[in-house]
Amino acid sequence: MPRSSSALAGLVLAVAVAVTACSPATGSSGTAATKPTFTHVHGVGIDPADATVYVASHDGLFRSGPDGLVPAGAAGRDLMGFTVAGPHRFLSSGHPGPGDTLPNPIGLAESTDGGASWAPLSLTGEVDFHALEVAGDTVYGYDATNGLLRASVDGGRTWADRAALKALDIAVDPSDGRRVLATVQGGVVLSTDGGATFTAPAGPPLAFVSWGPDGTIHGLDPGSGSHVSTDGGATWTTTATVPGGRPQAVTATAGGLLAATAGGVFRSVDGGATFTRIA
Repeated sequence: MPRSSSALAGLVLAVAVAVTACSPATGSSGTAATKPTFTHVHGVGIDPADATVYVASHDGLFRSGPDGLVPAGAAGRDLMGFTVAGPHRFLSSGHPGPGDTLPNPIGLAESTDGGASWAPLSLTGEVDFHALEVAGDTVYGYDATNGLLRASVDGGRTWADRAALKALDIAVDPSDGRRVLATVQGGVVLSTDGGATFTAPAGPPLAFVSWGPDGTIHGLDPGSGSHVSTDGGATWTTTATVPGGRPQAVTATAGGLLAATAGGVFRSVDGGATFTRIA
């Protein structure tokens, strides 16, 4: 299911309007958009094993191929909070699809075969993680069911509660797993103690954010404007606007920046200055 209004309570109205609806893609800013094989993107990533692009959606998992995106597993499952945790290893939350025997919500599920099959790890039937991040041995999840950040130091099998907050997305410093960003009403908040406490909101009103392996932070605002920070989120520079309308996900990887909007999935190889549609 799409991000619910209750999960987004307290966020700026513009962000809520921009990201809550699950609907077919429509173009904007003069960019034509073909209808994808899914209705809403919840996460994008690159498998470091083979550089394949994966798109987690309201309708299952898809991967890039010679002719565009093709189904990759979890058919019909609403994959929330998707992240690539390692070669062929993915984590996700969400809601069951047709034929699923798992209760709703799924909690945390893991795939070790590139998304072809999934096994429940924890919090099954209890939690819907709307954002997941991995930093070293620690997994962070934004628990949208209860409005709090959770952390796991054993790969997602057991969890500790961290700060209560109303957030849309999170990002973790790959060089220091204690530094966590979250997008909230009024801007971005930063934790330097593993999510136990956060600063006051500052910076642009971002919807989605991702901390790249080179230390650069990339964010998308409610209008799909791309923003970059090279100082840990202290200051931000606007770089471009991703085509396609409302933002749905952003992920910074060693292979470039991936961004999903209502108009498709786009890649940038120049730090967010320009974007090329890949799906």
